[in-house]
Amino acid sequence: MYVPEIIRAAFVIARRDFTATVLRKTFLLFLIGPLFPVIMGIGFGGMGARLAEDGGRPAVAVIATAQAFEPLRAARDRLAAATPEASPVELIQVTPEADLAAQRARLLARKSPAVLAVLEGGIDAPHVTGTIQSDGRTVAQLDHIIGDARAGVGAPGVKVARTIEVTSTERAGGTLASARGLTARAGQTILFLLTILLAGAVLSQLIEEKSNKAIEILAAAVPVEAIFVGKLFAMLAISFIGIAVWTITGALGIAAWSSGGLAGLPAPAIGWPIFLALTFAYFSTAYLLIGSVFLAIGSQAGSVREIQTLNMPVVLAQSAIYFFGASAVGHLDEPRGIAAAIFPLSSPFAMIARAAEQDVIWPHLAALVWQAFWVALILRAGARLFRRNVLKSGPQRRWWGGKRATS
Repeated sequence: MYVPEIIRAAFVIARRDFTATVLRKTFLLFLIGPLFPVIMGIGFGGMGARLAEDGGRPAVAVIATAQAFEPLRAARDRLAAATPEASPVELIQVTPEADLAAQRARLLARKSPAVLAVLEGGIDAPHVTGTIQSDGRTVAQLDHIIGDARAGVGAPGVKVARTIEVTSTERAGGTLASARGLTARAGQTILFLLTILLAGAVLSQLIEEKSNKAIEILAAAVPVEAIFVGKLFAMLAISFIGIAVWTITGALGIAAWSSGGLAGLPAPAIGWPIFLALTFAYFSTAYLLIGSVFLAIGSQAGSVREIQTLNMPVVLAQSAIYFFGASAVGHLDEPRGIAAAIFPLSSPFAMIARAAEQDVIWPHLAALVWQAFWVALILRAGARLFRRNVLKSGPQRRWWGGKRATS
């Protein structure tokens, strides 16, 4: 049976590459790499926040006449001017209707702009209803705004007594979608940072063997496909060691995506345990997909200089794939969301967003099988290109049989 032979040969090559990398002193430099994800996370966290604005920033709807709303608007503007770093809550004026209960429910279900809570009663008898806590930041800011509006002066630094009656509700409608979108983007950003940091190393995996002619000896002893599989999975195992160390030390800097860390993110629709398991699975498939492409490209390079020339296009390509997958957030069942899930390289990013926003499990099973199929397909195509363009002479092992042959 030829497939077991490929697996055995790939395991031998993977073990050799793994030990040769991990036992080097330079591997310690690799393990201090979390400094770079922290820096990049801060930048991309801000980028993700800007992307999230396409669904409208969650705000508080104020049911009041324009005249009654004016003191609140002025007080909110004074607070924003005095504390620009605090990002005071947005206020939206809504004209009262005859059926206030129905109007309140409709506002909380609105998606664009998403409404976090509804404030009624003006500054005399304020009552807020929505997905907020009575001791949370939003209520504290509303307290301040209402107190300032009552006083009629700009004194944002003065604390005021609790003035609001609060009714907390479950997340609903557009607010729930907007909240889970934050979790989706956090998951996508983590996948992107890890793959862009780790997958690029696959480009140079065959350069050393090609430079010292060892690749010809390997190709004569084992199938070329085994070489590709072994090297790719060795790099994936090395990446797992790095990720484990970074996670234990807390150096991934999750706070870059949410001020409260992971606990501050809204719970994904599928639940945290399954979401974290899928994050691990989709990182693996994203790494294998992108890594297999990079291995195929790098195998055609003839020198380290050519690999260095490829670095910029590689980073740009990874960024384009990330943004394509990010476009699926909030639009999973629309054409762009479906396209991002079907396209193999962006599929892990689109599917981790689906895990955050929808609680159905079967699409993930299908997606993982689909992505694994493309890993095998790309590796096979890369091995054929390598055999045809690089190993133009000499004994080689073919994919479809164990006999030695000359291309």
